[in-house]
Amino acid sequence: MAKAAQHPQADPELDRLTAQAPLLRQQLLDWWDVHGRRRIDQKPWMFTAEGRWPQSGEELCCLSVWVAEVMLQQTQLPVMLPYWQRWLQALPSLEALQAAEERQVLLLWQGLGYYARARRLQQGARRLAGTAQRHGLSPWPRTLAGWMELPGLGRSTAASILSSAFDRPEAILDGNVRRVLARLTACPLPPARQLAAFWRLSEALLDPLRPRVFNQALMDLGATVCTPRQPSCSACPWSAACAAYAAGDPARYPVKEAPRTVPFQVIGVGVVLDGAGRVLIDQRLEEGLLGGLWEFPGGKQEEGEAITATIARELAEELAIRVEVGEELIQLEHAYSHKRLRFVVHLCRWLAGEPQPLACQQVRWVEPADLDAYPFPAANTRIIAALRQWLERANDSSPGALPAGGGATAA
Repeated sequence: MAKAAQHPQADPELDRLTAQAPLLRQQLLDWWDVHGRRRIDQKPWMFTAEGRWPQSGEELCCLSVWVAEVMLQQTQLPVMLPYWQRWLQALPSLEALQAAEERQVLLLWQGLGYYARARRLQQGARRLAGTAQRHGLSPWPRTLAGWMELPGLGRSTAASILSSAFDRPEAILDGNVRRVLARLTACPLPPARQLAAFWRLSEALLDPLRPRVFNQALMDLGATVCTPRQPSCSACPWSAACAAYAAGDPARYPVKEAPRTVPFQVIGVGVVLDGAGRVLIDQRLEEGLLGGLWEFPGGKQEEGEAITATIARELAEELAIRVEVGEELIQLEHAYSHKRLRFVVHLCRWLAGEPQPLACQQVRWVEPADLDAYPFPAANTRIIAALRQWLERANDSSPGALPAGGGATAA
């Protein structure tokens, strides 16, 4: 006997809001006409080359939209805007992006974090350009499936690109939208557990005639009114329909997942100087959160191990060099979404052994003044600043008094 077709579970809140969709659309669009972020200095990628807001159905520069949407995946608009401007000045075309050196791409991204996004942008550009060259067509996909084939793009980002660049009727569900919908429905579960229902609601609310404007309005509502803390419900066009507002405690939503324990690690880092005052850096392997970036070598402290022993051991294991671990340069802490790290950084004198890339892509001796030419993780930029301050003090107190290095001089 054939199985009965599966249907979404009935949801009274979803049904209620779907029935009100025409009114809710108009309320949101009326609000956005007055309060939306529609100045060219706020969202320049949403404007035509002539500097005007696009008409219905008018296409925008897809590269500008794509880069903006990827940058906004983990970064707020005011923070990402100067990065977007610098990126498009340096890499203004698909051809420029696909041909750029990885070091340039990562340097342009430095400070935004989640560096895999930058590498995936370039990988996507190469794939799009290759497809266009083979078939003689526009490189830009016009379907969700086409965009989601590119590395690092999920449904919401792909939909936002399509609605923004081409005014296609695609619903979105980024973090701001999830928060708005969780409050509209007073959802008793964390949004991650209600994605199917939220997608249905976002699709039901979407204005099929003005999808670009509607999605911009929905994102702006979440970013400027329905904020994570202290939402401005008195200014919200949807307050009358909002179940969380009716319940008297909108800030209670979205319901959060139970907090999880984040592991803590201590990392010993060696700033290794040779006899000529150069410093040793290595390039991380491509995989992982910080793949392809440069760093000062080091590794995780083992239980019961002195941090100086950690540094000496890690440099021997990963670079095949012997060092004398000297004074502490700096301590700093850095939190990722999945772990917290404390970096304990010591100056080191190179004694012996030609540095070998045993656990990285390559190693290099560089002048301290040239470190800015290499893309580093955020934590390492503070180490660079501390190193330069130490060198200034050392030169002032005893010119030329840098650690004397042993072994062969590395090129």
